[in-house]
Amino acid sequence: MRVRVGIFGRIVMASCLAAPAATHAIAIPAPAEPAVVDTGADLERIAYPFTVQRMEISMGGVPAGMAYMDVRPTGAANGRTAVLLHGKNFCGNSWERTARVLAAAGWRVLIPDQIGFCKSSKPRTAQYSLHQMALLTTRLMTARGIAKATVIGHSMGGMLAMRLAIAFPDRVDRLVLVNPIGLVNRADDGIPYTAVERLFEEQRTTSLARIRAYQVETYYHGGWTPDYERWARMQAGMYVGPGRDTVALAQAKTSEMIYTQPVAYELGRIRAPVTLMVGTLDKTVFGGEQAPATLGRYLDTVPQMAARAVARFPGATLVRLPGLGHVPQIEAPARFEQALMAAITPRVGR
Repeated sequence: MRVRVGIFGRIVMASCLAAPAATHAIAIPAPAEPAVVDTGADLERIAYPFTVQRMEISMGGVPAGMAYMDVRPTGAANGRTAVLLHGKNFCGNSWERTARVLAAAGWRVLIPDQIGFCKSSKPRTAQYSLHQMALLTTRLMTARGIAKATVIGHSMGGMLAMRLAIAFPDRVDRLVLVNPIGLVNRADDGIPYTAVERLFEEQRTTSLARIRAYQVETYYHGGWTPDYERWARMQAGMYVGPGRDTVALAQAKTSEMIYTQPVAYELGRIRAPVTLMVGTLDKTVFGGEQAPATLGRYLDTVPQMAARAVARFPGATLVRLPGLGHVPQIEAPARFEQALMAAITPRVGR
């Protein structure tokens, strides 16, 4: 036998022949991640920051509703209106902070959820088009008594804003395109067409983990915060309930819409002044998932596309947001809002 002194001075007897006792760490399980909550195919269980109304329409004889928020000025009204267009992976409520800043500066703010997205209807028979979305947006403006507006579009919303300005030039006094897709035609880059059926099957596999992984890498350049988690969970929640296939089909059809309905050849037709606001760390490459691996690494990101496209607009200004990614209005709202207000506020003496 041998004798050793324990850590508290106690005498401990141990056999010289016995192997030292193994030290077993107690495994403490990590807290379980909250389950993704079914938010409903039309986000029925998600509250929006402002009163939600609906414009009833018909799509191919099928009744449908376009949800929107009409935010009145909270500061001295300046007589101007901003229409905010959401991206493909976001909804009208993602503009909350921007809308509050605009309203405080005297703007009226109209925020639609496009048909096929978020709180708006998703008719299974719908054939989506940017032209149709632009038409419905201007129809909503008319219904709300808005003749002309500054149109601010993020990501897919930027592509829609361009189509709206081309098709309805008299309804737009200025465009602000925030990390827009659509500045090039991806077919020209060699990205092959993907059928709706395949896109639908891919969309049906959407999960919170996949949304997070994509957004961390593509949108937020490696970072993640509770603010980002909120939007990812809202999106994932649309895929866990009985309406999952309805959402997946709408997303598949709108992905095909983006690929097959380019606006890149028509930028010279946009008469309104354009501000391109681009986070320099945005890695978004629409259609990159469908590109062959040998091609994917050569596809331009939104910042690269914007730097070249700015010269193709009759009148455009490029505003770079250093160190920010695809969603600056969420990643660094104060910086984004300062840049936005500078872009849309008339300068004294001009």
